[in-house]
Amino acid sequence: MEQPYQSLSFAQNDGVMTVSLLGPGKGNAMGPEFWDELPKAMDELNRNPAVRCLLFRGSGDHFSYGLNVTQMLPRIGKMTTGTVLAHQRADLMAQIRQMQSGFQKMYESPKPVIAAVHGWCIGGGLNMIAAADIRLCARNAKFSLREVKLAITPDIGGLQFLPHIIGQGFTREMAFTGADYDSAFAERIGLVNHVYDTPDQLFEAADKLAHQIADNPASAVQGAKQVLNYSANKSIEDGLQYVAVWNSSQLQSTDFSEAMQATHEKRKAEFNKKIDRGY
Repeated sequence: MEQPYQSLSFAQNDGVMTVSLLGPGKGNAMGPEFWDELPKAMDELNRNPAVRCLLFRGSGDHFSYGLNVTQMLPRIGKMTTGTVLAHQRADLMAQIRQMQSGFQKMYESPKPVIAAVHGWCIGGGLNMIAAADIRLCARNAKFSLREVKLAITPDIGGLQFLPHIIGQGFTREMAFTGADYDSAFAERIGLVNHVYDTPDQLFEAADKLAHQIADNPASAVQGAKQVLNYSANKSIEDGLQYVAVWNSSQLQSTDFSEAMQATHEKRKAEFNKKIDRGY
């Protein structure tokens, strides 16, 4: 990574970059450093052609307690207390948009993003994993869209991402109640793909899955994500037209030629694992 980070740590193994939340608050609570650093980190990771899959996890005993209210008060308190002037409202709007940008960059990243959740995943933590492509969790994971308990509306992506994952009904239940939900509920509603008995088993499985993805040609993997994201709010016809245009260039790639040749010769294909589309 090009610059030091306080709230995130990075470990790269082959084409997989594991990003760990560090806090600095209890339970990896998301303070000013996190909100400032995540967008910059995503820009770096998206530019790096050697990174083919991103794996996000929490350090310590939890994924994240969500927004660190105490640490964020000095930044947003003056915008929300007393008589709020027009320029303060504009400042608060800009602050919210800046906080949204990190999760938006995760969702829009050309690289597949996996979230591995253990312990608590509250508020901002749940908004964050909703921006991932694939979510896994340990048996001890607990989830809560708790903003309603703070008299605010979830405003950093959860209400936009979650309906596409778990549907409107479950999203509204979680948002309206602010209740706590266990891993069995998360698996049943499709919030997570798989549940593992222990955090160690979770992290091992998540790393294995990330490497399975990274071992495939980056152009095909990133193409699948691009088409899925584009098609999310489009008609089937629009999606089919888009993927036809996309594949009309991809089918001319050296990776496709190698795949066809390897199939003919009954051997494992040797793909070019790096791609740089100029993101």
